[in-house]
Amino acid sequence: MKRIFLLGLIVLLFSSAGFSQSFGNIYNKAIENSEAIPYPFLREADVPWSKRIWRLIDMREKMNHTLYYPLTERPDGRKNLISIILGEVKAGNLNAYDPEAMNVSVTYSDIESSMGGGIDTVQIPDMQGVPRDTVIYYEPDPADVKQLMILEEWYFDKKHSTMEVRIIGMSPIRVFFDPQLDRMSRVQLFWIKYEDFRDTFAKHEAFNRFNDAQRISFDDLFLQRRFSGTVYAESNVYDDRLINQYKVGKSALYEAEKIENELRVFEHDLWEY
Repeated sequence: MKRIFLLGLIVLLFSSAGFSQSFGNIYNKAIENSEAIPYPFLREADVPWSKRIWRLIDMREKMNHTLYYPLTERPDGRKNLISIILGEVKAGNLNAYDPEAMNVSVTYSDIESSMGGGIDTVQIPDMQGVPRDTVIYYEPDPADVKQLMILEEWYFDKKHSTMEVRIIGMSPIRVFFDPQLDRMSRVQLFWIKYEDFRDTFAKHEAFNRFNDAQRISFDDLFLQRRFSGTVYAESNVYDDRLINQYKVGKSALYEAEKIENELRVFEHDLWEY
Protein backbone atom coordinates (compact mmCIF):
# COMPACT_ATOMS: atom_id res chain seq x y z
CA MET A 1 0.00 0.00 0.00
CA LYS A 2 2.84 2.36 0.89
CA ARG A 3 4.54 1.62 -2.44
CA ILE A 4 1.35 2.46 -4.37
CA PHE A 5 0.98 5.70 -2.40
CA LEU A 6 4.63 6.73 -3.03
CA LEU A 7 4.35 5.90 -6.73
CA GLY A 8 1.20 7.98 -7.02
CA LEU A 9 2.87 10.88 -5.19
CA ILE A 10 5.88 10.78 -7.54
CA VAL A 11 3.62 10.76 -10.62
CA LEU A 12 1.65 13.70 -9.19
CA LEU A 13 4.81 15.72 -8.54
CA PHE A 14 6.18 15.16 -12.02
CA SER A 15 2.85 15.92 -13.69
CA SER A 16 2.52 19.10 -11.60
CA ALA A 17 6.03 20.19 -12.59
CA GLY A 18 5.24 19.73 -16.27
CA PHE A 19 1.85 21.45 -15.88
CA SER A 20 3.41 24.50 -14.28
CA GLN A 21 5.64 25.00 -17.33
CA SER A 22 2.58 25.69 -19.51
CA PHE A 23 1.37 28.58 -17.30
CA GLY A 24 3.80 31.02 -18.89
CA ASN A 25 5.92 33.72 -17.24
CA ILE A 26 5.04 36.55 -14.87
CA TYR A 27 6.78 38.97 -17.26
CA ASN A 28 7.62 39.05 -20.95
CA LYS A 29 11.00 37.65 -21.92
CA ALA A 30 12.66 39.36 -24.86
CA ILE A 31 15.26 36.72 -25.67
CA GLU A 32 13.43 35.68 -28.85
CA ASN A 33 14.11 39.19 -30.20
CA SER A 34 17.81 39.08 -29.36
CA GLU A 35 20.62 39.20 -31.90
CA ALA A 36 24.13 37.83 -31.71
CA ILE A 37 26.73 40.28 -30.42
CA PRO A 38 29.06 41.14 -33.35
CA TYR A 39 32.66 40.00 -33.10
CA PRO A 40 35.28 42.76 -32.80
CA PHE A 41 36.80 43.70 -36.14
CA LEU A 42 39.94 41.67 -36.76
CA ARG A 43 42.68 42.33 -39.28
CA GLU A 44 45.21 39.82 -40.52
CA ALA A 45 47.97 42.04 -39.10
CA ASP A 46 46.39 41.78 -35.63
CA VAL A 47 46.89 37.99 -35.47
CA PRO A 48 50.57 37.03 -35.18
CA TRP A 49 49.68 33.50 -33.95
CA SER A 50 46.74 31.10 -34.25
CA LYS A 51 45.96 27.39 -34.01
CA ARG A 52 42.90 25.35 -34.92
CA ILE A 53 41.56 22.82 -32.44
CA TRP A 54 38.91 20.12 -32.84
CA ARG A 55 37.06 19.53 -29.55
CA LEU A 56 34.62 16.73 -28.66
CA ILE A 57 31.72 17.64 -26.36
CA ASP A 58 29.85 14.75 -24.76
CA MET A 59 26.38 16.09 -23.96
CA ARG A 60 25.80 13.28 -21.45
CA GLU A 61 28.24 15.00 -19.08
CA LYS A 62 26.48 16.94 -16.33
CA MET A 63 28.01 20.25 -17.36
CA ASN A 64 26.72 19.79 -20.91
CA HIS A 65 23.13 18.77 -20.04
CA THR A 66 21.92 22.22 -21.11
CA LEU A 67 22.83 21.28 -24.68
CA TYR A 68 21.09 17.89 -24.54
CA TYR A 69 17.85 18.63 -22.65
CA PRO A 70 14.90 18.94 -23.02
CA LEU A 71 14.48 15.95 -25.34
CA THR A 72 11.12 17.34 -26.53
CA GLU A 73 10.06 20.94 -26.97
CA ARG A 74 8.71 22.49 -23.77
CA PRO A 75 5.41 24.42 -23.62
CA ASP A 76 7.42 27.62 -23.22
CA GLY A 77 9.18 26.92 -26.54
CA ARG A 78 12.51 25.87 -25.08
CA LYS A 79 14.39 23.28 -27.17
CA ASN A 80 17.71 21.50 -27.02
CA LEU A 81 20.58 22.37 -29.35
CA ILE A 82 20.12 19.64 -31.98
CA SER A 83 16.38 20.40 -32.31
CA ILE A 84 17.20 24.04 -33.01
CA ILE A 85 19.76 23.11 -35.66
CA LEU A 86 17.56 20.50 -37.35
CA GLY A 87 14.61 22.91 -37.36
CA GLU A 88 16.56 25.55 -39.27
CA VAL A 89 17.96 23.03 -41.77
CA LYS A 90 14.54 21.41 -42.33
CA ALA A 91 12.94 24.81 -42.94
CA GLY A 92 15.63 25.60 -45.51
CA ASN A 93 16.73 28.72 -43.63
CA LEU A 94 20.35 27.60 -43.15
CA ASN A 95 22.71 25.09 -44.75
CA ALA A 96 24.33 21.93 -43.45
CA TYR A 97 27.43 20.42 -45.03
CA ASP A 98 28.80 16.95 -45.66
CA PRO A 99 30.91 15.62 -42.75
CA GLU A 100 33.67 14.55 -45.16
CA ALA A 101 33.58 17.53 -47.56
CA MET A 102 32.70 20.67 -45.63
CA ASN A 103 32.03 22.67 -48.82
CA VAL A 104 29.29 20.31 -50.10
CA SER A 105 25.74 20.95 -48.89
CA VAL A 106 23.49 18.13 -47.69
CA THR A 107 19.69 18.04 -47.62
CA TYR A 108 17.47 17.37 -44.63
CA SER A 109 16.53 14.03 -46.22
CA ASP A 110 20.20 13.02 -46.17
CA ILE A 111 20.45 13.98 -42.50
CA GLU A 112 17.22 12.14 -41.72
CA SER A 113 18.62 8.99 -43.31
CA SER A 114 21.87 9.27 -41.32
CA MET A 115 19.79 9.54 -38.14
CA GLY A 116 17.93 6.30 -38.88
CA GLY A 117 14.78 7.99 -40.18
CA GLY A 118 13.15 8.20 -43.58
CA ILE A 119 10.72 6.14 -45.64
CA ASP A 120 10.80 2.37 -46.06
CA THR A 121 8.50 -0.11 -47.83
CA VAL A 122 7.62 -3.33 -46.02
CA GLN A 123 5.07 -6.07 -46.66
CA ILE A 124 2.28 -6.26 -44.08
CA PRO A 125 -0.59 -8.78 -44.30
CA ASP A 126 -4.02 -7.25 -44.81
CA MET A 127 -7.27 -8.50 -43.22
CA GLN A 128 -7.33 -11.45 -45.63
CA GLY A 129 -3.74 -12.34 -44.85
CA VAL A 130 -2.43 -11.19 -48.23
CA PRO A 131 0.93 -9.36 -47.99
CA ARG A 132 0.68 -5.75 -49.17
CA ASP A 133 3.42 -3.19 -49.73
CA THR A 134 3.12 -0.61 -46.99
CA VAL A 135 5.08 2.62 -46.75
CA ILE A 136 6.36 3.30 -43.24
CA TYR A 137 7.92 6.57 -42.12
CA TYR A 138 10.56 6.34 -39.41
CA GLU A 139 10.90 9.51 -37.37
CA PRO A 140 14.55 10.35 -36.56
CA ASP A 141 15.23 10.58 -32.84
CA PRO A 142 17.19 13.73 -31.84
CA ALA A 143 17.95 12.02 -28.49
CA ASP A 144 20.45 9.81 -30.35
CA VAL A 145 22.66 12.87 -30.91
CA LYS A 146 24.74 12.66 -27.75
CA GLN A 147 28.02 14.24 -28.86
CA LEU A 148 29.10 17.41 -30.62
CA MET A 149 32.33 18.12 -32.46
CA ILE A 150 33.37 21.76 -32.65
CA LEU A 151 36.13 23.34 -34.70
CA GLU A 152 37.59 26.37 -32.99
CA GLU A 153 40.44 28.75 -33.69
CA TRP A 154 42.60 30.06 -30.88
CA TYR A 155 44.52 33.22 -31.68
CA PHE A 156 46.43 36.06 -30.06
CA ASP A 157 45.01 39.51 -30.77
CA LYS A 158 47.98 41.85 -30.47
CA LYS A 159 45.77 44.92 -30.87
CA HIS A 160 44.00 44.14 -27.59
CA SER A 161 46.79 41.97 -26.14
CA THR A 162 44.43 39.09 -25.45
CA MET A 163 44.22 35.39 -26.19
CA GLU A 164 40.88 34.73 -27.88
CA VAL A 165 38.95 31.81 -29.36
CA ARG A 166 36.20 31.62 -31.95
CA ILE A 167 34.09 28.64 -32.92
CA ILE A 168 34.24 28.02 -36.67
CA GLY A 169 31.95 25.02 -37.10
CA MET A 170 29.91 22.33 -35.34
CA SER A 171 29.19 18.71 -36.17
CA PRO A 172 26.53 16.66 -34.31
CA ILE A 173 27.39 13.00 -33.71
CA ARG A 174 24.80 10.24 -33.40
CA VAL A 175 25.57 7.56 -30.80
CA PHE A 176 23.29 4.52 -31.05
CA PHE A 177 23.09 0.75 -30.83
CA ASP A 178 23.41 -0.82 -34.27
CA PRO A 179 21.51 -4.16 -34.31
CA GLN A 180 23.26 -5.26 -37.51
CA LEU A 181 26.71 -4.88 -35.96
CA ASP A 182 25.45 -5.76 -32.47
CA ARG A 183 27.39 -2.92 -30.88
CA MET A 184 27.31 0.81 -30.21
CA SER A 185 28.12 2.97 -33.25
CA ARG A 186 28.99 6.62 -33.85
CA VAL A 187 28.01 8.53 -36.99
CA GLN A 188 29.10 12.08 -37.72
CA LEU A 189 25.97 13.61 -39.27
CA PHE A 190 26.97 16.94 -40.84
CA TRP A 191 28.81 20.22 -40.30
CA ILE A 192 27.33 23.67 -39.83
CA LYS A 193 29.04 27.04 -39.96
CA TYR A 194 28.72 28.54 -36.50
CA GLU A 195 28.61 32.10 -37.84
CA ASP A 196 25.49 31.25 -39.89
CA PHE A 197 23.64 29.97 -36.81
CA ARG A 198 24.66 32.64 -34.30
CA ASP A 199 21.50 34.76 -34.67
CA THR A 200 19.36 31.64 -34.33
CA PHE A 201 21.21 30.52 -31.20
CA ALA A 202 20.90 34.03 -29.76
CA LYS A 203 17.09 33.79 -30.02
CA HIS A 204 16.82 30.50 -28.08
CA GLU A 205 17.08 30.30 -24.33
CA ALA A 206 19.49 27.93 -22.60
CA PHE A 207 18.55 26.64 -19.16
CA ASN A 208 20.32 28.01 -16.10
CA ARG A 209 19.84 25.62 -13.18
CA PHE A 210 20.92 28.28 -10.69
CA ASN A 211 18.60 31.15 -11.71
CA ASP A 212 15.43 31.02 -13.82
CA ALA A 213 15.48 34.80 -14.24
CA GLN A 214 18.98 34.85 -15.74
CA ARG A 215 18.83 32.28 -18.50
CA ILE A 216 21.23 32.95 -21.28
CA SER A 217 21.04 32.18 -24.99
CA PHE A 218 22.88 29.30 -26.64
CA ASP A 219 25.15 31.86 -28.32
CA ASP A 220 26.04 33.27 -24.90
CA LEU A 221 26.68 29.76 -23.63
CA PHE A 222 29.29 29.11 -26.32
CA LEU A 223 30.84 32.57 -26.13
CA GLN A 224 31.23 32.26 -22.36
CA ARG A 225 32.59 28.69 -22.73
CA ARG A 226 29.97 27.17 -20.41
CA PHE A 227 30.63 23.65 -21.61
CA SER A 228 33.12 20.85 -21.12
CA GLY A 229 35.02 19.23 -23.97
CA THR A 230 38.10 17.17 -24.79
CA VAL A 231 40.64 18.07 -27.45
CA TYR A 232 40.18 15.66 -30.35
CA ALA A 233 42.76 16.99 -32.82
CA GLU A 234 44.92 20.00 -33.64
CA SER A 235 46.10 21.44 -36.92
CA ASN A 236 49.25 19.59 -37.97
CA VAL A 237 51.42 18.64 -40.93
CA TYR A 238 49.75 15.21 -41.18
CA ASP A 239 46.56 16.57 -42.75
CA ASP A 240 44.81 17.21 -39.42
CA ARG A 241 45.05 13.64 -38.14
CA LEU A 242 43.09 12.80 -35.01
CA ILE A 243 44.69 12.02 -31.66
CA ASN A 244 43.22 8.50 -31.67
CA GLN A 245 45.09 7.79 -34.90
CA TYR A 246 48.43 7.84 -33.10
CA LYS A 247 47.50 7.44 -29.41
CA VAL A 248 45.18 4.98 -27.65
CA GLY A 249 43.62 4.61 -24.21
CA LYS A 250 45.03 6.80 -21.45
CA SER A 251 47.78 8.00 -23.76
CA ALA A 252 45.14 9.70 -25.94
CA LEU A 253 43.71 11.52 -22.90
CA TYR A 254 47.21 12.62 -21.83
CA GLU A 255 47.87 13.88 -25.36
CA ALA A 256 44.61 15.88 -25.32
CA GLU A 257 45.55 17.41 -21.98
CA LYS A 258 49.04 18.17 -23.30
CA ILE A 259 47.62 20.15 -26.25
CA GLU A 260 45.24 21.98 -23.91
CA ASN A 261 48.09 22.84 -21.56
CA GLU A 262 50.26 24.09 -24.45
CA LEU A 263 47.63 26.77 -25.14
CA ARG A 264 47.73 27.92 -21.51
CA VAL A 265 51.54 27.91 -21.42
CA PHE A 266 51.74 29.88 -24.66
CA GLU A 267 49.42 32.56 -23.28
CA HIS A 268 51.34 32.65 -19.98
CA ASP A 269 54.70 33.05 -21.76
CA LEU A 270 53.47 36.13 -23.63
CA TRP A 271 53.82 38.16 -20.46
CA GLU A 272 56.77 39.16 -18.28
CA TYR A 273 56.52 39.29 -14.50
